Amino acid sequence: MGFAAGLGMTENRSAILVLALNTFAFTVCFAVWTMNGVLVTFLVEQGVFAWDKGQIGWLIGIPVLTGSVMRLPIGVLTDRFGGRLVFGLLLLCSAIPTFFLSYATSFTGFLLASLGFGLSGASFAVGIAYTSLWFRKDRQGTALGIFGVGNAGAALTSLGAPVLLQTLTGGGQHLEAWRALPRIYAVALVVTALVFFAFAKSRKVEHGQELTLLRRLAPLRYLRVWRFGFYYFVVFGGFVALAQWLIPYYVNAYGMTVAFAGFMASLFSFPTGVIRAAGGWLSDRFGARAVMTWVFGLCLVCFALLCVPRMDIESPGQGIMAEQGGVVTEVTSEKISVSGRDYQVLTRPGADDRTWDNATLIWPTFTFWQEPAVRVGDSVVKKQLLARGVTHVYFQANVWVFSILVFLVGIMMGVGMAGVYKLIPEYYPKEVGIVGGIVGVIGGLGGFTCPIIFGYLLQTSGIWTTAWMFLFIVTLGSYLWLHVTVRKILREQAPLLDRQIEDRRQVQGAVEGVPIQIQRRHAANIG
Repeated sequence: MGFAAGLGMTENRSAILVLALNTFAFTVCFAVWTMNGVLVTFLVEQGVFAWDKGQIGWLIGIPVLTGSVMRLPIGVLTDRFGGRLVFGLLLLCSAIPTFFLSYATSFTGFLLASLGFGLSGASFAVGIAYTSLWFRKDRQGTALGIFGVGNAGAALTSLGAPVLLQTLTGGGQHLEAWRALPRIYAVALVVTALVFFAFAKSRKVEHGQELTLLRRLAPLRYLRVWRFGFYYFVVFGGFVALAQWLIPYYVNAYGMTVAFAGFMASLFSFPTGVIRAAGGWLSDRFGARAVMTWVFGLCLVCFALLCVPRMDIESPGQGIMAEQGGVVTEVTSEKISVSGRDYQVLTRPGADDRTWDNATLIWPTFTFWQEPAVRVGDSVVKKQLLARGVTHVYFQANVWVFSILVFLVGIMMGVGMAGVYKLIPEYYPKEVGIVGGIVGVIGGLGGFTCPIIFGYLLQTSGIWTTAWMFLFIVTLGSYLWLHVTVRKILREQAPLLDRQIEDRRQVQGAVEGVPIQIQRRHAANIG
């Protein structure tokens, strides 16, 4: 592919080695970071713990909280001491609470251990800062996109952890054997740390030693940084939340086993990680602003379609009213007679006609019938209801259509993550660690808050698709903020072009009349 060719032969071997090590370490950390999505669902399904939907949301979200909050200080430490030291120590420190998770016997114990191993999520701030130092500015989007492939660690956990749990517990016969899973993850972190220390090379950000803490935190005052963070809240926070939430979603909404639900969730998370590399190349080629516009737009379409819940409801429909007064002389399932005047009645479909669960349906199905509301001998007046109408609406929410839409969302989120982080080294080349940390904190908080919000929305409404409704709202907010920013900058920097765009009759001529160099310069400034 173009993004791989554009990177492979243009950088020195040390840069490629560091990129490979960072990506590998980030993959392991991400697998650990999203462990609770599988583990908590398994333990609840097997009756080991009786946690409600709200508690499940907290346990899924709490590791994300730690990883999010720690990204900012970890980014500062990376700029100060270098990625090799900070990344290696982070791997070792994350292994300790991961191991102690195996001794948890209550919600509190599980919560505290999860709070600890969530530190692994801060690895992203290290990797972004460390990777960007080794590549030229015009290659950083591609390099950071390749590094972001480590998001596929979520897919490894979704796919492998259920199978591992089934093997460890003997198919659920020895449930206490689940405690071996966090120990295996802890060992993986330690081994990765040793490999990292053995092969990674040191490099620190230029002019980073003399920067004070206040100078390092200076980007916090820029609205642009917070805007990038809000974008990342949607694409990264939404991804982290869904990578774990989809497992209980499939189990409860579609009756799947935990293992098969993990496989289906991996179809969402694995392409997201891989496509992130392509997202970096697309951002280098077409500009991050254009990429983010398409990402938010397509996500909004998918979320809107996913919002519709499975339905099997009956609602009042079109009935039959008497055209004149009289006495009811006959009532059957097919007609009603009033003083010699017959009214045809729509009969109710048979049971076989309404059995759709075994079929594969994409669109909602509507069925209509009428039920007599009078009896023989009743006296009726004009416009009186003779038969009430019933409308039956059935929407299967077909699992394969659902999964295709989720798959598309995952791809868009992967591209969007690369698009956001393409902007950071362009605007803040000497502050990648701290700015990346801030943006990562905000995005990671999305991964923390979303499962909790999903859980409480589900608990309140009883509808699983409320998760997609929430994501639609925050994505719409990001899209509108991006649109408003683009128009504001366009008005300030190219007022003539802006006026031409406002006139629909001159849109085509306005765009074609602007030299491509000017168009590209404005596209680079918008973001």
